[in-house]
Amino acid sequence: MKQEPLQIGQVVRSIQGRDKGRYLVVIDVLDETHALLVDGKLRRLDRPKKKKSKHFVSAGLISEEIRQRILSEKKMNNALIRVELERLTDNEPGKNGG
Repeated sequence: MKQEPLQIGQVVRSIQGRDKGRYLVVIDVLDETHALLVDGKLRRLDRPKKKKSKHFVSAGLISEEIRQRILSEKKMNNALIRVELERLTDNEPGKNGG
């Protein structure tokens, strides 16, 4: 099964590792098989997770707010990441492991 190309701001769900089942946001695409991911809680902006694309699946969502902020190099914080993930994945606050 061919996975769609990774995009900045894309919401993904981890399927391998300690963070299995968690939703994360792509903040950088390193190459066709690796991306930097954050969730604003365990994986914060100052320490993103480098993860192989075979270890996560796309949730079919893109946060335009996060994408635009990264591409225009505007300020962004972990609270914004958490709020966007909750909004896009319809999680109750804290459902994403917290």
